[in-house]
Amino acid sequence: MLKLYIMVALIAVLGAVGYGAKYYYDTTQATIGTLRENNAQLEVAVQTANESVESLQQDMVKLGELNNKLQGDLQKAEAYGDNLRNKLRQMDLVADAIRDAENLEGRMNGATAKIWRELERDTGGAGDKPLPSWLQPPSTRTTDQSGDEGGEDADSSGSQTETDTTN
Repeated sequence: MLKLYIMVALIAVLGAVGYGAKYYYDTTQATIGTLRENNAQLEVAVQTANESVESLQQDMVKLGELNNKLQGDLQKAEAYGDNLRNKLRQMDLVADAIRDAENLEGRMNGATAKIWRELERDTGGAGDKPLPSWLQPPSTRTTDQSGDEGGEDADSSGSQTETDTTN
């Protein structure tokens, strides 16, 4: 009978070892499955992060180019403003107004209307609104103080007026 008890004890020990091995195998496989799922999620997250970094780098390059363009435009605008200030210093507007006020008014209104059109065009508008009917066209002049014909600047600051006769 002792053999029987030893045999039962041996079977119980082998059963416990077998059950322990199966439990270890099952939990290990479950852990491996969880780790595999987490790894897949992490790979997707890393891929998304890499794409975001690449997108940000491309955006930074674009922003740098746009910033350089804006800087150049700012320098051009400042140079244009300096040019206008120099022209205004050279002109004696009071004497010109006393001499021919109507002509000066027409030229100034035309130049102002042109600036507003350019501003509208630069900000996305059509910039093709007709001049108001009250705007006086400048009378013809041969040259102004700066030597430009008709009191206009040849590049962009001249006042070409158009009258709208439909009103």
